[in-house]
Amino acid sequence: MRVNKQKLVLVGNGMAGVRTLEELLKIDATLYDITVFGAEPHPNYNRIMLSPVLAGEQTLDEIVLNPWSWYEDNHITVHAGRKVVEVDRVKRIVRAVDAQGDVVEAPYDRLLLCTGSSPFMLPVPGKDLAGVIAYRDIADTLTMIDTARTHRHAVVIGGGLLGLEAANGLMLRGMTVTVVHVNAWLMDRQLDRVAGDLLRKSLEERGLKFRLGAHTQELVGNEDGRVKAIRFKDGSEEMADLVVMAVGIRPNVGLAESMRLHCDRGIVVTDTLQTVTDARIYAVGECAAHRGIAYGLVAPLFEQAKVAANHLAEMGYGRYVGSLTSTKLKVTGIDLFSAGDFMGGEGCEEIVMNDPFGGVYKKLVIKDDKLVGACLYGDTVDGSWYFRLLREGLSVAQIRDQLMFGESIPHDAGQPHA
Repeated sequence: MRVNKQKLVLVGNGMAGVRTLEELLKIDATLYDITVFGAEPHPNYNRIMLSPVLAGEQTLDEIVLNPWSWYEDNHITVHAGRKVVEVDRVKRIVRAVDAQGDVVEAPYDRLLLCTGSSPFMLPVPGKDLAGVIAYRDIADTLTMIDTARTHRHAVVIGGGLLGLEAANGLMLRGMTVTVVHVNAWLMDRQLDRVAGDLLRKSLEERGLKFRLGAHTQELVGNEDGRVKAIRFKDGSEEMADLVVMAVGIRPNVGLAESMRLHCDRGIVVTDTLQTVTDARIYAVGECAAHRGIAYGLVAPLFEQAKVAANHLAEMGYGRYVGSLTSTKLKVTGIDLFSAGDFMGGEGCEEIVMNDPFGGVYKKLVIKDDKLVGACLYGDTVDGSWYFRLLREGLSVAQIRDQLMFGESIPHDAGQPHA
């Protein structure tokens, strides 16, 4: 046992922060006395699995990643349901408050900020009405489940992955659901128009309704102060007892800014995940901006966690150089995959296979004999192979004719060629 251990404080009891602790404990479990602050009253849970909970496919207990016993077994002091409101960087003290306003303090030698992100709420009249919520945490999920028991009409604003998952879950719980999306096709960040239209058609067949290219003007309330309709800029309305906003997220940088840490699209960090302002302070996850990018997907956050843990363990040789991300999703049972520059453009060639009756669409984008983008709908079995070709920049000149048929190519697929 070490005496005079250093003190590590984690602000944010979510997936990125706790994964960093797991990686650190693997390397050296004796280096720090660890204290964790979490604003939610729950242990670390898998936020990605909130959609199956909403859909009734899993329970909240089943999505917990680290039960309370894990913190106890690893001698971690945890303050759940306490939000950090101040950090004194001179005295190196973290201050948090609970729901009753009681203050808890913890000193630190190293501080790990994993404050995540907040859902963006459209700044329209009526956004503060009862029945208007975001979709971000357990509390939001429980509100949606409870509302579905007593109300009929739901509107989800946002046709991205989160919005579609919310819409599907509410539909499975018996609500009539309309998805409102400002752009011309669904999931326009992950899919091109053809794939987006195939997705819409499939979801319409299951019972969802859509209003695409629709601009929300205001949310209309009833005499009790609850939302009753959404009004669009063209003057039309859609009935709504519940409005779920899923229109994007923003890094939570309020605490960091109050600490006078440099923020720009997130808390600015170096390749070691240390903040550029204060080397004692690290930031990992959706709140961190690395080389101008704040990542919202799990894979980059876990890559960051590994590097941050390496440095916190005083190994000091890891570097995070950024992530090339791919999106492999299952939206209400429909397989989707996209990576790289799947929209193509000048100087690019496109290989396309479109089978609308079979529900399969594949688009590969090639530039300078290299695969630079892929968009797959309905059949994603070769997604990881395409991603490897894309990530490693391998020449596809020799296999171009067979590229669409996947990795089961008999010869030297994806090898570098002179």
